[in-house]
Amino acid sequence: MTKNPDSSSFSGQKKKSEIAGIPTRVIAIVAIAALALWFLLANLDKVKIQFWVFTVTAPLWIALAATLVAGGVLGYLLKGRRINR
Repeated sequence: MTKNPDSSSFSGQKKKSEIAGIPTRVIAIVAIAALALWFLLANLDKVKIQFWVFTVTAPLWIALAATLVAGGVLGYLLKGRRINR
């Protein structure tokens, strides 16, 4: 039996999951970004945000977007690192 050069076992690489030729990772990122945008747009009321020493009034979507960005930055910075316990 001969091996097909296009087969994943011949090249030694795993075939990545795809749906209609689009990687599932891209589909997941787009879906999560769409849900986050929907959530931001559903929360347009003004709120008081209290920090340790001062309070500001801002639209809730700005506070949520800032939290989302901070979480994304932390996730990027900690990507691939393991915390030893």
